[in-house]
Amino acid sequence: MATTIDRPHDVRADRAPGPQRDALLDNAKFLLIVLVVVGHAIEPMTDDTRLADALYYWVYLFHMPAFVLISGYLSKSFDASGRRIDKLLTTVAAPYLLFWGLYALVSLSTGRDLPDSPLEPLWLTWFLAALFVWRMTVPLWNRIRRPFAVSVAVSLLGGAVTTGDVLDVSRIVSLLPFFVAGLVLQPHHLDLLKQTWVRVWSAGVVTVTAAMCWIHLETLSREWVYWRQSIVDRDMEFLPVGLPGRLMFMVLAFALTAAVLSLTPRRTTHFTRLGALTMYVFLLHGLLVRGADALGWYDFAGPALGDYAALGITALLAVAASYLLCTPWVRRATAWAVEPRVRWALRDRGAASAPAAATAAPAEAGPVPAGR
Repeated sequence: MATTIDRPHDVRADRAPGPQRDALLDNAKFLLIVLVVVGHAIEPMTDDTRLADALYYWVYLFHMPAFVLISGYLSKSFDASGRRIDKLLTTVAAPYLLFWGLYALVSLSTGRDLPDSPLEPLWLTWFLAALFVWRMTVPLWNRIRRPFAVSVAVSLLGGAVTTGDVLDVSRIVSLLPFFVAGLVLQPHHLDLLKQTWVRVWSAGVVTVTAAMCWIHLETLSREWVYWRQSIVDRDMEFLPVGLPGRLMFMVLAFALTAAVLSLTPRRTTHFTRLGALTMYVFLLHGLLVRGADALGWYDFAGPALGDYAALGITALLAVAASYLLCTPWVRRATAWAVEPRVRWALRDRGAASAPAAATAAPAEAGPVPAGR
């Protein structure tokens, strides 16, 4: 989230990504962000048709785990240096605070409950809070042995404790293996996904999981795919259901993530360049969804169009909104919030290091001569 939900190199120019960008990852990021928008757009309709409910559940099986994995892959270079910390503060922390405030205003205007403080993420802002924490831990995962195995153990054991709402810690812990998997993933692993047998397997995974969501939907809790509560918070026994259940959904999410990456085009497409603009889509689309709800779209669409037609039109509008939010004029109008200029709030790195240098100066000068 560079972040998975990436900022463009220049929001004031509609530039194509440079040669250093990976078309596969940019394509995947845009396709995934479209699924995020579609998922949020059809969520109010999931009680109307089984198709909407199954589609929603299937999308949630993998779309955020896949985003988190790509975020980890693109976070390999994070070394906690001053420059990297500055970028983390300006591209993740500052937008988090701004959009927490914006969504708080929207919630108040529509009669929704608010968290107790900005330390408790509001709706989609949880991802920015999680990304901030994951990024800060990159040096740790780069240092220890078998980081992926450790992250899986942390995720599974994290289900046994009450986590609370601050920073949405349960999601941070639950989805940690996907971020660490991205860190340890290498380009040759991605190259394996283009083999024919892998693509055939991927098509099978997509088909089977979609059928599972349709057939077994009524017996599955959405909390499995929201990853927002620990097993203890759900009042569920750790064994024989809680731990195996969490492990099963983790495996499903990894399988679907691999399948989607395998089936994603590797060539440059008409939406490849939009993969660098997904921060705009992610942060802004919630305003459109909440606005549509407040204006009565969901009350109108079903009775007027029929449940299935309303579902199809809503999904198509969500796809169109994803493209709309990438347009240059939208980016120019909203860059103040998505890419805020907050350099004024940061200490100058040269000035910040001056006291340390001054403290070290006597030692670096050597011993004081006798008699002085």
